[in-house]
This record gives sequence, structure tokens and C-alpha cells, in this order.
Amino acid sequence: MSELAEQVTFIDVTPENVTEVGIFCNKNKKSPGFKAKVEWYKTGFSQGLRMKIAVDNNGKQLGYIEYMPAEIAWRPLIAPNYFFIQCIVIFSNEIKNNGIGSLLVLQCELDAKANNKSGICTMSSNGPWVAKNSLFEKNNFISVDTLERFNLMVKTFDNYAPVPKLIDWTKQQSKFKGWNIVYADQCPWHEKSVTDLSQSAKENGITLKIIKLETAQQAQNAPSGFATFSVICDGKLLADHYISKTRFENILKQMGNNVKT
Repeated sequence: MSELAEQVTFIDVTPENVTEVGIFCNKNKKSPGFKAKVEWYKTGFSQGLRMKIAVDNNGKQLGYIEYMPAEIAWRPLIAPNYFFIQCIVIFSNEIKNNGIGSLLVLQCELDAKANNKSGICTMSSNGPWVAKNSLFEKNNFISVDTLERFNLMVKTFDNYAPVPKLIDWTKQQSKFKGWNIVYADQCPWHEKSVTDLSQSAKENGITLKIIKLETAQQAQNAPSGFATFSVICDGKLLADHYISKTRFENILKQMGNNVKT
């Protein structure tokens, strides 16, 4: 274990302290996205949603993990009696190489065992906005299912437990006609993206339907593996994570639209 890792402690984020300690990746407590994420967390906390923030001896925030019972995961999977890691974030490359990510995973594992869970699982990808496969592989997770760019990674404590599996989100895509954004408050950056993309769509004469997911069950039946943010047009998934206005306008150009600049 690195010297830095030995100095780490963990803050348990609760409905009572979440506004004070924050949500790690969005520091602007006045932003609509921050406020939406806080309310989302408060609602899910009573169902088992948890957030922990790793801090050093000076109180500097180093990393973050968000997990919950897989039955209420905001991703398309089936994993009865498992904990699901929804999000794990470490920004600094120096910190990434000091074992903080593994310590955050361990926090989830200890909590899962204390709650008699069959194991823990997560969806990883070597693409954007999701933790990479390597973090979980070095913590003895194995891939049990794969679809598009996503792997379902599992660490099992009970060899007799059913093997978790992905829900085929591609089957949902044909239901979406025209331009759509499907999103949830699970990530504090989604509100900004929805606002920016809506403005761009209006500027370019595009009717953009905004669909907000209000429950985990809705997210489990979303049209992408990321689930809590999708841009989809006439059944074609164009983005499966938060994107900027510039990226959206590049997509419009690729789709043959004359974009106003």
C-alpha cells in the first residue's frame, strides 16, 4: 500500500451532511445539477444508496464512490442480492496510481459483506465516463457479461448465487422517434448538458424531446448501457453519456444538419 493510501480516511455522506461535504465532482453548490443530485441522493438513501468520499489528513478530497443494492441500480442489469457500484471517481493521475481506487472498492465490499450480500458488481468500460476494466480486474472481479462497450464485472462471495447479467438495452432503442435526450439526476453534470443541448436544438430548428428518468426501474430499461444519459434519434444511439454543446453540434453535422454557428 502506498504512503498516501495509508493516510486516507472516508467520509460517509448522509442526507444531513451532503450539502456541506458535497458530491465530489461538482463543487458549485449553487448549480442546478448539484441541487438535483443532492435531492436524488436524499431520495435514494433510505433504499440503501450510499456515497463515500476519500480524504487525506488535510481534508483534501481524493476520490469518491457511489453504490447501492443492485435492485435499485440506475443501470440496465439484474443482480439479486448484490451491491452495485454506480460511480467511482478519481481525477488525479497521481492519486489513481496510489491505490485509492482499490480502497474505495474495498469500502463497498466491506459494506456488502456486513449486509450479507452475495457479492458486488459494476459496469466498466475503457470508454468515457465509466471506470476502466483494469481497476476491477486487479481487485479480483471477473467479467460475466458484455454488451457494446460495457463489461459487467462481478466479485462473488457466494458461489451458489445467480450470476448477474445485463439487460439488453438495444431492444429499447427503436421506441425512440425523432430527437431525444433521456437522462436522470444521478450525475450532477446532466442538467447543464440538457440545458445546453436544448438551446442548440432550438437554435438549429430541431424538436428535441426531453425524457427524465424518475426511478431506477426506468433507468434499467433505458436505451443505453450508461442509462442515465442518452442522446438518441430515430432509434439510433448517438451518445451514451454527458456531452457538450459542441459535441452535440458535431453530431448534428454528421447527421447532415446545417448547424448555425
